[in-house]
Amino acid sequence: MDTDRSTAEGTAREQALRLLREGERFLLTGHVRPDGDCIGAQAALYRLLESLGKTAYIVNPDPVQAQFDYLSRECPYRVYSGGDLPAHDVVCMLDFCELERTGPLAAPIRAAESKKLVIDHHLSHGEPWWDAAYVDCGASATGLLVYRIARDLGVELDAVGAHGVYTSIVTDTGWFKYSNTDAETLRVAGEMVAAGVDPHRIYGAIYQRNGRQQPRGVARALARLEYFADGRLAVVDLPVAAAGEADLADGDEVLDILRAVERVEVVLFLRELKEGGCKLSARSKGDFDVNALARAFGGGGHAKASGATLAGSLADAKSAVVERAVELLGAHPAAGDREAVES
Repeated sequence: MDTDRSTAEGTAREQALRLLREGERFLLTGHVRPDGDCIGAQAALYRLLESLGKTAYIVNPDPVQAQFDYLSRECPYRVYSGGDLPAHDVVCMLDFCELERTGPLAAPIRAAESKKLVIDHHLSHGEPWWDAAYVDCGASATGLLVYRIARDLGVELDAVGAHGVYTSIVTDTGWFKYSNTDAETLRVAGEMVAAGVDPHRIYGAIYQRNGRQQPRGVARALARLEYFADGRLAVVDLPVAAAGEADLADGDEVLDILRAVERVEVVLFLRELKEGGCKLSARSKGDFDVNALARAFGGGGHAKASGATLAGSLADAKSAVVERAVELLGAHPAAGDREAVES
């Protein structure tokens, strides 16, 4: 069965490479609120296609975050505002495999007569809807897959492409501290440094340009911390900032602080959205599958890092998510219990 799966995956990747070789005009797109992996992979693929003499466009549902301006200065990221898509033969969907994750771009992409190519490292659910896929759920980042594509096509990434791959890797591995960091990840990161990437400069650009209110936003979030399931579950629910309060658009710092608590296995960060509803970010530092939790609320991601967007009030969302998480944790032995059984 493993041999059959490996053969099928190899065939799928060859189909993907054929689309990249034979296509002439490409549309690169990503998920809503594109993160460093998505943005970095797009930069690397854009430069790769340009080096092959192809025409490429990058169109996303949301703008690039300011900390990635070293990439947006080099690549023409556009934000979809309605109307026709640029003329293209192939649409490349990076860092997602469910079309709804493109928000307002889903309908025009679905209606386009172009071939659909998925380049991703997330688990897919349901029947494949694409024409070809270059997918590896064991890869640490989508940008790592673009690196492999460049190798398969015999293309040497330029400096911008190298910065894109490095950005993908460091943001999706938490600067090499997450469990998805493996030997290939470290080797490729090293190659990108050898190609001219300055880790110190990239770290400063991504993580050391916060506004003065950022620490106060983190403090406001941590003040709402609650523990559940005998301390195995840590939960923060953050309402929209009132006048004079510090806002917090990204909860990664909060998630990292709470994962450092020894007893905690799962961390949930629920942030109320100004436009209504809530954004859930779920993280696990053990073998608890937060992807299963997120999918119960229409989201998804990875086993140790997933998210979802929920309708309704913050209080209702928190109640429902906590109830489900506690239920799943109840069916999942605590780390100490597992060690006792294994010994």
